[in-house]
Amino acid sequence: MPRDNMASLIQRVARQARITFRSPAGPAFGEDLHRLQQLLDEVRAEDLHLAPRGPAAAAGAAGCPRAGAAPPVSYMHICETESFSMGVFLLRGGACIPLHDHPGMNGMLKVLYGTLRIACMDTLPPAAAAPPPAAAAAAAGALHRALLRSRQHYTPASPPCLLAPHTDNLHQIDAVDGPAAFLDILAPPYDPEHGRDCHYYRLLEAPPPAAEPPALPREVWLLETPQAADFWCGGEPYPGPRVCP
Repeated sequence: MPRDNMASLIQRVARQARITFRSPAGPAFGEDLHRLQQLLDEVRAEDLHLAPRGPAAAAGAAGCPRAGAAPPVSYMHICETESFSMGVFLLRGGACIPLHDHPGMNGMLKVLYGTLRIACMDTLPPAAAAPPPAAAAAAAGALHRALLRSRQHYTPASPPCLLAPHTDNLHQIDAVDGPAAFLDILAPPYDPEHGRDCHYYRLLEAPPPAAEPPALPREVWLLETPQAADFWCGGEPYPGPRVCP
């Protein structure tokens, strides 16, 4: 059963997001962001009238470019203002949101059900030295230096995953062991006309020679790519409480 405070909680999240991101350079931003993180950490799937789904988590979603094929990911729009957007992403089992960036944006991600593996990276200034031969040989587009900071599993019991304009701004999201869903806040929203367009990347690194993966953080090379042909995002109606940001 949904909790009694379900409507007020998601509404409070939206209102706190409006307060937090109306002045991200202001003196109170850190305190406001912490308060938003605390509220987001309280949100559960039932607060948004969501329940974990079976293997075809995104089946029936609209916006599919392939006839008869369900999108690997679907999106439920909750609200959007000039300063932030909020919605829910639903991933089918085994689905991946490829490595991408959020230029000049803050973001917060809270898992509602399932398990996500999230790899977070920072962009680095261009290097004076040439890239490693393996990276250069694979490059058919622009190469970028990055710092692979973390690769962690997140569940509904985990605190929100945070990204900032210069920290953890690039990330890849994989659904692990079945479907998953997460509440997503981006501030400000994507807007190509103002330089906030999404770019996709591929990590250029060979499998580690030993059984243990290389230690993190570590410097890596990324190849900028078009959106993958097997990734697209459908749309679904949001079933939860109405939100007025």
